[in-house]
Amino acid sequence: MARAGEEALIARYFAPLSGPGAEGLRDDAASLTPSPGHDLVLTADAVVAGVHYFPDDPPGSIAVKALGVNLSDLAAKGAVPRGFLLTLALPDDWTEAWLSAFAEGLGASSLEHGCPLLGGDTVRSGGPALIGVTAFGELPAGTIVRRQAARAGDRLCVSGTIGDAALGLALRLAPDEALDPAHREALRDRYLHPRPRLALAPVLRAHARAAMDISDGLVGDLTKMLSGTGLTARIEAARVPLSPAARAAIARDPARLATALTGGDDYEILCAVPPEALPAFLAEAARVGVPAAEVGIVEAGAAPPRVLDVAGTAMAFAAGSFSHF
Repeated sequence: MARAGEEALIARYFAPLSGPGAEGLRDDAASLTPSPGHDLVLTADAVVAGVHYFPDDPPGSIAVKALGVNLSDLAAKGAVPRGFLLTLALPDDWTEAWLSAFAEGLGASSLEHGCPLLGGDTVRSGGPALIGVTAFGELPAGTIVRRQAARAGDRLCVSGTIGDAALGLALRLAPDEALDPAHREALRDRYLHPRPRLALAPVLRAHARAAMDISDGLVGDLTKMLSGTGLTARIEAARVPLSPAARAAIARDPARLATALTGGDDYEILCAVPPEALPAFLAEAARVGVPAAEVGIVEAGAAPPRVLDVAGTAMAFAAGSFSHF
């Protein structure tokens, strides 16, 4: 049976997801006007089959991840979503069943986060599937929370729990049938479905000096935050928040702690908060339903950040973060 062409695919699966300014995806471009007194914030990330997800992952979950990783970047800057562009490069063996499930997951995530589709492109990849998203957000003018603006003495905080997604991936690659099935499923879910911390955006704008999302691992992303700034940091591994599922996995194999601290796909927020603002930051994060925890401190110095174990000894890691190259 012949597959639908590009125009029919757009009309069937993606036009229903479009928002104001997109003209039902019938034009070559969309328009987007920021609210008065606001700046636009733009970010772009792609996910590739066999690199960022398994080709046999549920199509709806792949869509949630593709949009979620971009929304996480907006949240870390203190922005709220306004819309997104989608580039969908499909492999030769795509099916309409896969595309229908992908569009369903994308639509649900778009609706949940108030981020409508504004346009994009659908092409044949000639290789693995590639899903590229460019997301647009906005925030009050001049309030963006930059990555490299921390100062010595700032307290380092993280949202949520750390390492769940990396452990979920590790268990996908090397299953541990002795781990409680509920814990295995919780870790798998965190790997499949990022939870962009958009509710934290106004709290970051009000109280954080610097912020970024944790996409390539806590240790590596902290290093990026401080690289070239003349600053270093120390964090205490015992203060890094872990979920019950992560604690159970690490109890079975203590080496998994390094995976939790350095593995990617957390999509939590790492931020530097002035000490005088810390109580308000933690209280307001709890109020908006996003738990946050203090894990360390920014210090003067050019050395790489240190992670201290319970004895106060610096931990060593084979790799500090996920890297594509």
